[in-house]
Amino acid sequence: MVFLIMELDHLKQYCAQKPGTQESYPFGPDTLVFKVGGKMYALTGIDEKPLRVNLKCDPEQAQVLRAMHKNIIPGYHMNKEHWNTIILDGLLPDELIFRLIDESYSLVVEKLPRLTREALANS
Repeated sequence: MVFLIMELDHLKQYCAQKPGTQESYPFGPDTLVFKVGGKMYALTGIDEKPLRVNLKCDPEQAQVLRAMHKNIIPGYHMNKEHWNTIILDGLLPDELIFRLIDESYSLVVEKLPRLTREALANS
């Protein structure tokens, strides 16, 4: 990807490429949720400036990322052990943001039933 992921459209475009991704608004019209297999892997407030995205994260990795980057904080309104909020104001490299989205997606997929995982792998 060549764009900067600081805009909602870019975030949506990146997440939409992931197999089985569905967008929904289960918490109201202001919070966009990305799910795979019916489970959340990313959510964002669509009107936030700067844009923020909550991503699932390995608990140990979550702590390391927070210590290394001031724009990665404990997940807002989420289980702070397993979720980080990433502030997308241009200070974090795109490669890191993409990797964190990928990891969040993977963490959710690996907990899905085997048949669901196989269907995603074949799509």
